[in-house]
Amino acid sequence: MKTGTSSMAQVSLGIGIVALISVLHIQIASTASGVAVDPGVRGGAANAGTPFADLSPSERTYFDAGKEDFEEADDIPEGLGPRMNLDSCGGCHSQPAIGGSSPAINPQIEFASKDGGDDKVPPFLSLNGPVREARFVRNPDGSPDGGVHALFTITGRAQSGPCKLEQPDFAAEMSRGNVIFRIPTPTFGAGLMEMIPDSAILANRSADSGTKAALGIRGRANFILPGHTVSGQTNNNGNDGTVARFGWKAQNKSLLVFSGEAYNVEMGITNDLFYTERDEDYHCDSVDNPNSITDPDAATAVDAISAIEKFTFFMRFLSPPTPSATTPGGATSISSGKALFSAVGCVQCHTPSFTTGKSAVAALRNKPVPLYSDLLVHNMGTGLADGVSQGEAGGQDFRSAPLWGLGKRVFFLHDGRTSNLIEAIRAHSSSGSEANGSVGMYNALSEAQKQDLLNFLRSL
Repeated sequence: MKTGTSSMAQVSLGIGIVALISVLHIQIASTASGVAVDPGVRGGAANAGTPFADLSPSERTYFDAGKEDFEEADDIPEGLGPRMNLDSCGGCHSQPAIGGSSPAINPQIEFASKDGGDDKVPPFLSLNGPVREARFVRNPDGSPDGGVHALFTITGRAQSGPCKLEQPDFAAEMSRGNVIFRIPTPTFGAGLMEMIPDSAILANRSADSGTKAALGIRGRANFILPGHTVSGQTNNNGNDGTVARFGWKAQNKSLLVFSGEAYNVEMGITNDLFYTERDEDYHCDSVDNPNSITDPDAATAVDAISAIEKFTFFMRFLSPPTPSATTPGGATSISSGKALFSAVGCVQCHTPSFTTGKSAVAALRNKPVPLYSDLLVHNMGTGLADGVSQGEAGGQDFRSAPLWGLGKRVFFLHDGRTSNLIEAIRAHSSSGSEANGSVGMYNALSEAQKQDLLNFLRSL
């Protein structure tokens, strides 16, 4: 649910929420009286983290190998560091199952001193807070930065040798308002997202143009074009002019690029896509580069492929989360909330579903993708702005976050600033945001109606 202010949006709101619901013939279910509350993380089974049921035996083998590598913690002889945010993919992506988002207990706290490490825990991390990476908005000379500044080093850890590195002075940078945060994005159903045709994304952008214009919703694709920077580096996605779709700003084109960048940036491990250490201190670079590559001499095909290819197979073959039909609030409340989600305009950014196109993988071919995102970037206003540009996405732009699996998430928004769904919705509204119209209509709902909408979101 994105936010934005415009005179046209304000005029549109004049018809009133009751009138709009009447036009759409929506029946509002009555719920318990009182103030609406976030039902919280949905209980029960994870309903996520499993492979597609119709994978071939060979595809399942690659999924299993990828899952094993995704969960494994790497060490210094394998290339970890010299600067990093954590030592495994699974540590960041584990809620509610491997492949998900930030867990409720932050593993970075324990990692700071793992194997004798003498790193301090940065002030923006807490045991019950989200896993975070930190980016600096500006360089010391005032020019744009935007790159990830790793939280930890290998200094003092077993097998680190003579390496002596200092952590960035995060407290000083925070006092200058120069630090922004990102939390892990879930990867469930990512292979389906990868196979949505660009033409479908662009056609959806043009759909319901009158309603979108009235609400002040624009949105645009983050095209892969030459001459742009991604994560503080020259664009490594290519120059093919197609639509990127992964990451908080839709800055990555494919799961392979997503994997390669994360392996280097988050864990400091060089690979087939990112050959260069991010810190080339001679005393800290004891492992040959790239640290992880395709091995043509391996005994089997699965053993031959590099770690980032294994990560890609794991994420590509992860099935999407399964929503709940009855909880929280019951089926009637969920059905009512789904209708309200559409009525207040949230679907104009959080598109309920796409369909994949042709795919070499049968499990991904012509399949529904109920992701609740248009995969476009939208101006989210000053309240959520991070001042960082990535590709075609500017400092106030963010991709509509896919909402499938939301019922099991602990932290919300790009920086994990809240665990409360109501606060997350309200944060969509600020000066310049494309979601101001929708949030205004949400605010005009009765408390019972809000509860239905919240129950629907937590059912996803």
